[in-house]
Amino acid sequence: METKHIHIKDYNYCLPDERIAKYPLAQRDHSKLLLYKHGEVSEDVFYNIANYLPKGALMVFNNTKVIQARLHFRKTTGALIEVFLLEPYMPADYEQMFQATGKCSWLCMIGNLKKWKEGQLSRTFDVNGTIVTLTATRREDVGKSYRVDFEWDSDTISLAELLDSVGELPIPPYLNRETQESDKTTYQTVYSKIKGSVAAPTAGLHFTPEVLASIDAAGVDREELTLHVGAGTFKPVKADEIQVHEMHTEYICVHRETLEKLIKHNAEAIAVGTTSVRTLESLYYMGVKLESGLELTEADLHVCQWEPYEGPVAAAAANVTPLKAIQNILAYLDRHGLNSLHSSTQIIIAPGYNYKIVKMLVTNFHQPQSTLLLLVSAFLHGGDWHKIYDYALSHDFRFLSYGDSSLLIP
Repeated sequence: METKHIHIKDYNYCLPDERIAKYPLAQRDHSKLLLYKHGEVSEDVFYNIANYLPKGALMVFNNTKVIQARLHFRKTTGALIEVFLLEPYMPADYEQMFQATGKCSWLCMIGNLKKWKEGQLSRTFDVNGTIVTLTATRREDVGKSYRVDFEWDSDTISLAELLDSVGELPIPPYLNRETQESDKTTYQTVYSKIKGSVAAPTAGLHFTPEVLASIDAAGVDREELTLHVGAGTFKPVKADEIQVHEMHTEYICVHRETLEKLIKHNAEAIAVGTTSVRTLESLYYMGVKLESGLELTEADLHVCQWEPYEGPVAAAAANVTPLKAIQNILAYLDRHGLNSLHSSTQIIIAPGYNYKIVKMLVTNFHQPQSTLLLLVSAFLHGGDWHKIYDYALSHDFRFLSYGDSSLLIP
């Protein structure tokens, strides 16, 4: 079946609520690890993962950091309004945004929207001993989100400091509970660095400094990249056929050193999490676009949802190896005097997709009828996702963000 015509109902399974991990284990690396290797399934404990990684391989992690993206305001009428930060609008650059002082604009989701048709919302709070008043003004609709302008009466307090004081960490909706103080630590990877995500790259939550040290000792290289996870990661596929489902855009940053390391490893990698997969596989198609020799901007390198499957980019891919694609990106950085690539992707990976760079995958267990389950199915042979999920359900594995993990070797 052509990828566009995949029926999402074929990727359904029964997930009882009690199998969804509402809280993490006390020790991250004591989670269960399902092992899928060439069709055979077994299990171990996560802290032993280094035993299954080939010496000399390259393991790639997403170092994004979850921001405290939920802001709550109360109107004079008593109505509670939630403003959920989705994507920087002005300044549009993530790094500049979190350094901004005094004002900024975001694209947002708004909870209880009907109660906030116009006017400003404001609240006053303490930021490191300074009393600050924050105001929010709703502007125009932008697609399915809303532009909101924020101002605060301090030129010395950055947005990053402000959010740390007043924002709330957005945990996944399927946990059906309020955010707790402990989530500020447990819903971040131990290697998170670059602020910007509204959801964690959860495959990375199992890693501890000790596990990372064991991976180093096993002779496995490690590299990091950044993909800021958007709220769209939780967006269910509601259409019967996936061609109707619109993938969300996510922003990526990959440094020169990571590209050089990929080239050293013949453009092959072990991806930690689906976000690392989407970034690595998108890099391939960005490199394919650069093969044309046309002068392209970083925005031009954006990977559209269906480009890997049809059209000129898919056609050109037949003649571009993964190694050549990464070399093309490195040459692009050289020509423009850049140390890192900043672009975006809407890539959808589903059965019928031909993986280019990712050879092994560390990932959690995903929701039924989700694009993440499609991605996993595409990675395995002959619909073996059923075998994996049946095993996990019958062997007491914990599911979703705070659940257990798997190492997949096709």
